[in-house]
Amino acid sequence: MKRIDTTRARLMAGTRTLAGLVIAAACTGAWAQVDAGWECGNPFKNHFGPFDYRKADAGTKQLVEGAHFTPGVESLTKPKTTTYATMAGDVGYTLHVFPNHHRALMTMTRLGERHNSPQPPAAKFTIDCYYKRAVVYAPDDTVVRALYARYLFKQERRDEALQQLAAGAQQAGDNPLSHFNLGLVYFDIGDYDRAAEQALKARELGMPRTELIDRLKGVNKWVEPGG
Repeated sequence: MKRIDTTRARLMAGTRTLAGLVIAAACTGAWAQVDAGWECGNPFKNHFGPFDYRKADAGTKQLVEGAHFTPGVESLTKPKTTTYATMAGDVGYTLHVFPNHHRALMTMTRLGERHNSPQPPAAKFTIDCYYKRAVVYAPDDTVVRALYARYLFKQERRDEALQQLAAGAQQAGDNPLSHFNLGLVYFDIGDYDRAAEQALKARELGMPRTELIDRLKGVNKWVEPGG
């Protein structure tokens, strides 16, 4: 991996600034440069990995999950290398190796709810930071965008949630499932017009599932094109 140059970070197409972080990342997966002073740390640097969870091999996943993200940890019922009160340490370890580990992000969110804290005990960063790290590390991961949007909405940060969903929709391309999932989040936060747009896009791309359209019909927010 390229050495991160903290003195000559350059903006490239599609870059965004998140809480003082300067990102240089192209949608095609170009290397990213981050400000070493960012409060959320460097998601591209870890003693092991980091790896894109979507692309990591089964052996690497098992090595980490078998030691730190077991079913007991994921369900918040049985610690592995930590205690019941500090399970965020295991979840955080997983997220440092796989910044865009979807289930670990959801588990960290639930730990925050359990402890009523933006930073669960033993977590190195806040929950918000773990989502930001995931977005920076894998900006084309639409599942991360959807999960982060849900989190932001629950934190009463609706405008930021919409920004994540809009970015996700741009990255979704011709993937019907991605558009469908983003539409579900739009629906849940009450943006029915955009939910309908995503539902139509997903259907046009071949999505057979009708749950989103059915939900829109249930609140009288679905109109068939040309109808």
